[in-house]
Amino acid sequence: MKFRISIEKDEDGTFVAECPTLPGCISQGKTRIEAINNIKDAVKGYIESLKKHNEPIPPQIDEDIIEV
Repeated sequence: MKFRISIEKDEDGTFVAECPTLPGCISQGKTRIEAINNIKDAVKGYIESLKKHNEPIPPQIDEDIIEV
């Protein structure tokens, strides 16, 4: 499954990653790559929890990138 994430560097230099499709699904890392790996784990755990509680799983994204 594919989910959109956002990554921002906070005032302490920590990279904070969030998955807007999954409310409250936030992680962080010392590097951008670490934050990405951590949010992947967080998203997997979130999805597993939804399945366990018979909650609906939000649809994955389908997007394209264009160059202008």
